[in-house]
Amino acid sequence: MGFGFESLDVWKKSIAYANIVISLAENINTSRKHWRLIEQLEASSASVAMNIAEGKGRYSKKEFVQFLYIARGSLYESMTLLNIFKERSWIDKSSYEDTANRATEIAKMINRLIQSIKGWD
Repeated sequence: MGFGFESLDVWKKSIAYANIVISLAENINTSRKHWRLIEQLEASSASVAMNIAEGKGRYSKKEFVQFLYIARGSLYESMTLLNIFKERSWIDKSSYEDTANRATEIAKMINRLIQSIKGWD
């Protein structure tokens, strides 16, 4: 038996995004470790797919949309942290741009999904 969220392309891309961001976080090398920020980056990137899945498991469209809003917020949070990490030279510009491109695509997909669900009402 599969779960409904597994068929969503946005969920699949969010899983890939989280794995890429977590790999980046694992390779951050600073003279002073900022564990809280790194952990928050990992959590917020994983939260995107987690909220999509949780929302899909709800029994109302309104709740699903609310979880999609939360997923989008987590995506923006992770990109803000990656921007800070880029500015501090903890990650390189190329890695930042790659994740930013992926995040932009995911954000557009979330927005389209929200609009399609709202259109069901």
